[in-house]
Amino acid sequence: MEDKKNEKSCERCALQEILGVIGGKWSMSIIYALFTGKKRFSELGRLIPQINTRMLVKELKNMETNGIVTRKVFATVPPTVEYTLTEKGEKLEPIINELYKWGLEFVV
Repeated sequence: MEDKKNEKSCERCALQEILGVIGGKWSMSIIYALFTGKKRFSELGRLIPQINTRMLVKELKNMETNGIVTRKVFATVPPTVEYTLTEKGEKLEPIINELYKWGLEFVV
């Protein structure tokens, strides 16, 4: 009985960790926008008009720290920054697409 409780507890812990990586309010929208390829910071801001700059920076830093996106800075004036999905991030595409389909069927 105790083993089943520990197993469920560990599953919840793992789920919390997963949501910490991709569960931010804007994370899915950013990842979805990057499915079509690299995007500059300003492009991401235009593709997700409801997000403010501070939140976009915060979400991108979190996803970069967790290996979901890569950030490439170009030595231009002003600096140009591009974001792309890593291999780890690309593996989220079928999952997010299924969530999107589910949302269209049951939420929208």
